[in-house]
Amino acid sequence: MGVVAKRSSMIFYSGGDDHYSHRVRIVLAEKGVAVDIVEVTEDKHPEELADLNPYNSVPTLLDRDLVLYESKVMMEYLDERFPHPPLLPVYPVARAQSRLWMHRIEREWCPLVEQIRNGSKKEADKARKELRESLVGISPIFEDMPFFMSEEFTLVDCCLAPILWRLPSLGIELPEKQVQPLMGYMERVFEREGFKTALSEAEREMRP
Repeated sequence: MGVVAKRSSMIFYSGGDDHYSHRVRIVLAEKGVAVDIVEVTEDKHPEELADLNPYNSVPTLLDRDLVLYESKVMMEYLDERFPHPPLLPVYPVARAQSRLWMHRIEREWCPLVEQIRNGSKKEADKARKELRESLVGISPIFEDMPFFMSEEFTLVDCCLAPILWRLPSLGIELPEKQVQPLMGYMERVFEREGFKTALSEAEREMRP
């Protein structure tokens, strides 16, 4: 999959069902960055990846001589390298708040996703219940603003959207009547051109 644009070329090593790779692909698509996307699976692991990234992991971004292998670092780098449209607020206080939200998603929700996917049945069931309850709890914040604590689509949304997209494949069904604001948010984000462009083939198959 390639994201078409006229700016510069780079290589992105991406996992087709990896939500950390997905968040970076959303940023690339929102920015319209020209990029060669190399899909990495257990069966198809490029030899050069181990030379580029000491962890031999995805996502990995190569831009000329620069190699990045942490998703939030990539996202902020891309936001600074391609400033339009901006995906972080202009003012320092708001930028710091956005970074804290990203940190909380990383600390609180991403581990639950990993537990559901890789843990024992007991661990997965516990994590599934915790993630579901947490999402129900945050739903009201979308009543006043169209995006996550913001009037504009930001890097925070890029982190959250891949998790929400994966809910059916994680076995999580939200109580629609209780989470109408969250459902509206999901619809807005999933209909964005950048989000749709960023989907891998594996991700497209996650939802009907």
